[in-house]
Amino acid sequence: MNQPSMKGSYRLRALAAALLFVAGSSLPGASGQLPGSVSVPPGELALGTIELPRPVLANGQALPPGAYSVHLTSLTASPATTGALAELERWVEFRQDGAVMGRELASIVPAAEIGEVAGAAPPANGSARVEVLRGNDYVRVWINRDGTHYLIHLAAG
Repeated sequence: MNQPSMKGSYRLRALAAALLFVAGSSLPGASGQLPGSVSVPPGELALGTIELPRPVLANGQALPPGAYSVHLTSLTASPATTGALAELERWVEFRQDGAVMGRELASIVPAAEIGEVAGAAPPANGSARVEVLRGNDYVRVWINRDGTHYLIHLAAG
């Protein structure tokens, strides 16, 4: 396991959680609707298909380059990240031919708050963008599904 890369991955998660906290979210109401007009589905949801251009680490597990189907699970971050709502930090699975190849945490961000979290323009609704960040050390998978943004940060492998 590449320890420096994992440390960087944890830093990215902490940064994402801090940004969500700064955005001023409060607890969800009984309807499942969270502040900032984001509706987080309670169960599993197929987010889309992405193409990883290079090897990455998803929660310490190597994922080779290639096409993956990304699925949101019902599992939240555990232990919960300080200052973040558990509903906004969920595990996603990277699948190939129906088999789970890796898992990673995704930060869920409403459209109204995405400008505070990411400097670039978001991908179009129903699409995804895969970007290499910080001197080729990280890969960000950014999925926009129905105006809700799913940000997944992976360490380069």
